[in-house]
Formats: sequence, C-alpha cells, structure tokens
Amino acid sequence: MVAPTITFESPPPAALDALRDEVLDLKRQRNAVILAHNYQLPEIQDVADFVGDSLGLSQQAAATSADVIAFCGVHFMCETAKILCPERTVVMPDPDAGCSLADSCNADALAAWKQRHPEHCVVSYINCSAGVKALSDVICTSGNAVKIVQSIPASRPILFCPDQNLGQWVMQKTGRAMELWPGVCYVHVQWTHEAVSKIKREHPAAPLVAHPECVGPVRQLADEVCSTEKMVKFCRDNPAAEFIIATEIGMLHRLRKECPGKTFIPAATDNCRCNECRFMKLNTLEKLRDCLRDLSNRIELHAETCRRARAPIQRMLDVSAA
Repeated sequence: MVAPTITFESPPPAALDALRDEVLDLKRQRNAVILAHNYQLPEIQDVADFVGDSLGLSQQAAATSADVIAFCGVHFMCETAKILCPERTVVMPDPDAGCSLADSCNADALAAWKQRHPEHCVVSYINCSAGVKALSDVICTSGNAVKIVQSIPASRPILFCPDQNLGQWVMQKTGRAMELWPGVCYVHVQWTHEAVSKIKREHPAAPLVAHPECVGPVRQLADEVCSTEKMVKFCRDNPAAEFIIATEIGMLHRLRKECPGKTFIPAATDNCRCNECRFMKLNTLEKLRDCLRDLSNRIELHAETCRRARAPIQRMLDVSAA
C-alpha cells in the first residue's frame, strides 16, 4: 500500500472544544467506548476512554458493556476488535486508514504458501488482516513474540509474517531460524543508522528506545528495543531525563502525559524529525464524531472468519499466561 499524501492540521482550540463535547455526547448516547492507538492525533488520544496498542485496546473494549466500539486506529486493529467482540458494533473514523504492513500479506498469498509448506507453523504478528489471522497457527504481538516463538517445538519449522524486521529481531533474541514474510511498516523503515547516529551524538545522555519494526542497524543502536506499551514502562522507570524515541511520533504525546518532567525527542530520519503514519493520521476528531453519529464505517466480518481468527489469538493468550 502506498501511503496517501495528505495534509492534516488540528482545528483551533475553540473548535476542538466544541468537537470534543459533541463526541462525548454521542458516546453517551450510543453507549460507546472510544479506543485510540498510541499513534493517533493528540486530540483523539485525549478524548479516548483507552489509549494503547492494538490488542490491548480490543481486550479493554471486550471487558466493557459498551454497545459500540469506536476504534481510532487502522483497519486491521478494528478487525481485531470485531474478532474479539463479534456481537458489538465496531466503527472506525476513516475507512481508508489502512496499513502498509498488513497489506504486504494477503490471505490468498498466505494460503498458497501454506499449501506449498504444510509442515510450517505460521506465527503472525497481530498487525495483519482478519483473513491472515484465520490462516495462522498462533498470533503474537511485539511484546510477546519472543515467548510465542520459544513455545513452538524446535523440530517444527516456522513462518513468521508479515513483518520481517520484527522477525529478524525475534530470531536474534531466540536463536531460532525462521522463514520471514517480506513485509515492513513503511514508517519504521525510514529510520537509518546514519540519521539515528547523528541525533544520538546530539543527545549523548539520552537512551534510544526503538520499536522492533525498525531495521536492524537502527535496533543495534538502541538502548532498549520494545513494544509501545513497554516503552512507557521503560521511560517511566529509567532515571534518564530525556529519551530518543524511534517509533511513530504520536507515541510521544502519551509518553509526555505519563512521564511528566521528562523530555522525549523524536528520532530523526534522513528527511525530517516528524516521522508520522499518514494512515493513522487520516482519523480526525470530526470523523470520529461522524462515525459515532451515523454508526458509519462499520467493520463487518463473516462469523466463520471471526471464529477461525479467534483461535490463534486465544493460543497466544494461553502461551502468554503460562
């Protein structure tokens, strides 16, 4: 998927206040829960009931009594919410908020691969479509991928999809050889060793915290490689006063709120210091209001797809809890 070229600006404060009030009124009317991924615009994060990573948000929504789940994220995340909550209405602000990583592996291509390699265990990163989840043996997140891979018998070959950078990192951590699907997040591959080395020289006391979707040369520079949720804990617990963050820039809003008094510096790319996911930023407060008002942009999945996709997610949860 090619990232759309768009320009996004936050509305002026007075308009933001009015929109926020509309959204909260509609949330009450619809008995809705609002979920915002860490990479969403600040004004969306600030109005959400929960802010976090994709699986955690879906689990939090499932634990509520909400009739409507408004998921401010990208399409595969909304599908995950529908898989875990098939009886609920799941809506998203912008139906074009897709994901270059999820789109790198479609279900038909994976099904064909499995036919050629029936002996492989398919471990799929949660950043994939419902159709791919339904074809997988077990799902993982960036936070538990190492444990999931370690749980698979050494005699069984593994296909890890769709993120090859996360897969490479898991191979390094586990020493386990795996086949890697050739997918990437277009945002995380923009950081280079040269650009990140430069900003580290500018801030020598600041630990570099990088997401495992980054390329290997950037991960090698990092003081900590971890999921977005673990970034919050690392930065909160670490005594450093400032940190360089190599993940989508929306994460800095949450870090600044949850780690007051600390400074967070976005890692530079070769082109800028504002590496943003244009798919994530397609969602706006206006579009959130509209989807709550109209119950538009609903996520619809076949019941059998939900059933089959839920099974590898449950396997992941069982392994993680063991």
